[in-house]
Amino acid sequence: MSILNTMKRRLKNGGSGKTQTAKAAQADSLLRLLVAFILIVVLFAALVARFVYLQVFRHDDFSGQASSNRITLIPPPPVRGEIVDVNGVPLAKNYPVFSLEVIPSRIEGKMEDVIEALRKYVDITPTDLKRFHKYRESYRKFENIPLKLRLTDEEAAKLSVHLNEFKGVEVNSRTFREYPYGKLTSHFLGYIGRISDKDQEILEEEGLTALYRGSTHIGKSGLEKYYEPQLHGAPGYQEVEKDAYGNIVRVLKNVPSRMGQTLRLGMDIRMQQEADKILGDRRGAIVAINPQDGTVLAFVSKPSFDPNLFIDGIDSETWKALNDDWKKPLVNRVTQGLYPPGSTFKPFMGMALLESGKITQTTVVPAPGAWSIPGSRHVFRDSVRSGHGSANLSKAIQVSSDTFFYRLGYEMGIDKASPYLAQFGFGKKTGIDLPSEYTGVLPSREWKAKRFAKSSDPTAKEWRAGEMVSVSIGQGYNAYTPLQMAHATASLANNGVVYQPHLVKELLDFDKRKITRINPNPEYKIPFKQDNFEYVKQAMEKVLKPGGTAHRIGGGLAYSMGGKTGTAQVVQIKQGGRYNAAALREQHRDHAWFIAFAPAENPQIAIAVILENAGWGANAAPLARQLADFYLLRLKAGQVAGEETRKRRTANPLLELGQPLNTGKNPVQAAFEAAAQERAKVQAASAVGQ
Repeated sequence: MSILNTMKRRLKNGGSGKTQTAKAAQADSLLRLLVAFILIVVLFAALVARFVYLQVFRHDDFSGQASSNRITLIPPPPVRGEIVDVNGVPLAKNYPVFSLEVIPSRIEGKMEDVIEALRKYVDITPTDLKRFHKYRESYRKFENIPLKLRLTDEEAAKLSVHLNEFKGVEVNSRTFREYPYGKLTSHFLGYIGRISDKDQEILEEEGLTALYRGSTHIGKSGLEKYYEPQLHGAPGYQEVEKDAYGNIVRVLKNVPSRMGQTLRLGMDIRMQQEADKILGDRRGAIVAINPQDGTVLAFVSKPSFDPNLFIDGIDSETWKALNDDWKKPLVNRVTQGLYPPGSTFKPFMGMALLESGKITQTTVVPAPGAWSIPGSRHVFRDSVRSGHGSANLSKAIQVSSDTFFYRLGYEMGIDKASPYLAQFGFGKKTGIDLPSEYTGVLPSREWKAKRFAKSSDPTAKEWRAGEMVSVSIGQGYNAYTPLQMAHATASLANNGVVYQPHLVKELLDFDKRKITRINPNPEYKIPFKQDNFEYVKQAMEKVLKPGGTAHRIGGGLAYSMGGKTGTAQVVQIKQGGRYNAAALREQHRDHAWFIAFAPAENPQIAIAVILENAGWGANAAPLARQLADFYLLRLKAGQVAGEETRKRRTANPLLELGQPLNTGKNPVQAAFEAAAQERAKVQAASAVGQ
């Protein structure tokens, strides 16, 4: 014990300085430990508080987010509705194709390397890549993104052998659009095309983005565009569970998409084929309407184009060739071709003269070879240099006297004439179920003031009385589409009962088991006298009889027909000059018009024909006669072979029904069930590989 005490004293006396230093270091260490402990406690308390906040106060919010991160909705695109003729013959249909699709979340390695490896088996074009990158920006990483929309059978077979080498790459079945009749139906069917940036912006503005999730195409023109909401259908959805890497683990729920509605036209495709054959290689248009209900029976504009070229994106060379062609194959002449109507305008001008009280049915006025405005030396000549002596309105229509209408039109004036002419739909859209229809020009004092409002000449916007002279024979400022002329002819033939022209007769909705009729009722009734309608129609019948301008087509008619020829000037002939077609460029020669209706006592067809730069109106008359013969004597009489009808490839029971259906149990329930089965087959085909 004494030894220990001694050592303690020595250590105390010899190391007092070292002891103080050690104590200071020890105190510093303790202080650091204390600070660290306090920090740990504070941080732990904060962590606990955060944990309590998240788990207690925000439990519901984050629970929902977690579920949404685990469960995702994938929208399978709908199958587009078909377009068929009145007999069910498909004019726009779907067929299955193989598409190459990529799921980015499953791709191993760089996307560029995977695409390059796929090129060994599939021709991936720059257009395909551009579209793919565009889709990739808007699609989610676990969704199927089309890399190539249409694989050839050879490409699909070749790739399928090596598909196991490409994780995240699939070959799936999709439906693709086809127009079996190509150029024959392009100007009214239109076409679909890939959804562009502009289309996407419009969809976003209209709040339709979700509806088009998974869709790659949209209606661009024609019926495809006009009825896009009905044709497109609605996407279904798959509720899937995925892992942390975005891979689909299992499908929790599957709601099938709703197929688009089928458009059933009032047109028989055989009628369209006949009209196309009759027009041949000429530039122009033929349109036929049923005056009893406004149904379009034929709709031909030439030259035309193949709409199938636009479905998957037309190449620049083909587009340039179509766009630069002076014959303008992309222009729909039926609804967008504006032409002066020439003498086909005279029956309607005659109705204005009668209804205004300017003349009566018995009024006779001079019809010389030339006429001048009182006080003017300018001579307006008749097409017949010798004139027609004197004439009443019936004779003036039959022989197409210009001077008769020059004088009376001038005396009547534009202010009185325009309201009567407007009753026939001149100067406004017919309302046909097609986009981009042109309005046409029915001259009036108000129209001219608006048309020339920005002119530097202050008198340009003023209506001059002399301008009515040319207007009264369908020249001057007059400009109408062939559809407007056919529509006006149908309204005249139907004694003023006006139906809105329409291509689609019925909308067939499988899901709702419903058939919707399009425009089955008249738009309005022209408030003109019945006997005036009959008088003008009888005058138009005389046009096809001896002495009439179309008497050559009147021989051997098995039915009654009324008509009117028209020759529309493209360039003005100088005073005293004669028209010489051979001395003019083809584009500067007169247009040939003919309007007609038949049978006269109960009109079933109204026709308008225009042949661009074809000369006298009588040149167009035979085409109308041939089409009327085909429709009344062959097609309606069942004398045309039913080959086209037998081409129907879809067992569509709704096509056999002619009126809306009741929602309860009824005799056609089996038909709807069959339709549902057919739709399910189509959807199943489109969902292969998903």
